[in-house]
Amino acid sequence: MASNEMATAQMIRACTVSRNVQNFDLLIEDMEAEFGETWGDLGFSEALAFLGTVESTSLELLAIALDDEDEGQFAVIRSLIEKAAARDVQVLLIAEELSPILLHQLLRAGAGDFVPYPLPENALNEAITRLRKSQETVSTPAFRAAPSGKNGAVFGVQSLAGGVGGTTFAVNLAWELSTLATAQDQKVCILDFDFQSGSVSTYLDLARTEKVYELLSQTSTMDSDAFFAALQVFQDKLSVLTAPADMLPLDLLTPDEIERVIAMARDQFEYVIIDMPRTIVHWTETALEMSDMYFSLFELDLRSAQNTLRMIRALKADGISLDKHRFLLNRAPRFTDLSGKGRAKRMAESLGISIATHIPDGGTQIRDANDHGLPLAEFAPKNPMAKEIQKFAASLFETAQATRMAAE
Repeated sequence: MASNEMATAQMIRACTVSRNVQNFDLLIEDMEAEFGETWGDLGFSEALAFLGTVESTSLELLAIALDDEDEGQFAVIRSLIEKAAARDVQVLLIAEELSPILLHQLLRAGAGDFVPYPLPENALNEAITRLRKSQETVSTPAFRAAPSGKNGAVFGVQSLAGGVGGTTFAVNLAWELSTLATAQDQKVCILDFDFQSGSVSTYLDLARTEKVYELLSQTSTMDSDAFFAALQVFQDKLSVLTAPADMLPLDLLTPDEIERVIAMARDQFEYVIIDMPRTIVHWTETALEMSDMYFSLFELDLRSAQNTLRMIRALKADGISLDKHRFLLNRAPRFTDLSGKGRAKRMAESLGISIATHIPDGGTQIRDANDHGLPLAEFAPKNPMAKEIQKFAASLFETAQATRMAAE
């Protein structure tokens, strides 16, 4: 390892910064393999001072190694990252059991990438390569995937009250579309944008991985390879971007970053379903604007009526058109329930909306299908809710196909 006496060392290309680098022995080995004798090690305050010296002019990289005991040094570490970014020095975070929220804030401060510790094999080399690549292409647009020209149809799904079945509808709609699309050699993707309580992974029995957070934290350098690396595939048909493994703030991404993710998915898939959080956030409008249709689910009760009215008022106050909105009534009255059908009609009239479809109550089979991690059509194909979503998906598919053919 290079000496800590930076002034007497040969040209310093990289520097580890930590409370005690001996706690990160794997990092020492990888730094020696990557930089030979042209790297050194400093503490947080020492590194901050070093960046103001002549000797730091050759510095290319700061590898800042952190664990949960370093959270008290957050202000100093943030200042260090900001100063390094201002001098065009790349910053790589090596994080062991660090709070995701703090990690996110440090990335926002200017850190270019992060890798977990203990370091996976070749992880440091790959991260450094990504940083160098991003520095070389800093003047290129953020969305750098080779365009596929698919320009897929995007459908947003949002619940207007808790427990009204938005995620259940989104997952089963995505599955039905994937069944139809596969026959036409087309692809479907579902994005779980509920970063706090998203359950798409649960409903499809998929693991939540750290790759999702890595992708969402680095959308500025995202390419198609990174995007697909974060996806999982359910039964060889449906591609899924799950919610992150940890509960994260809903403002984790900016509207521009959300736009990049949706644009990437739309370019790589013919159909994209977005499972939105129930809470309205600053990027909700972005998802709405990028959607071809936006499905809002509610039930036949007062809370749903009140929340629907609030949503409509909020959109109108911001000058947002309701043309893309389709209001879906879940757990709708049965065909023979004339009283219930009358209530649904009066509710729609009082809200000034039309109900695009009435989704029947699927009963306990819905819960059981979700608990087993299977789409409803696979678990209980004769369920009335499954049949209604199949019809709805078929209608969407036919419309999208006709639109695509007309555009060609």
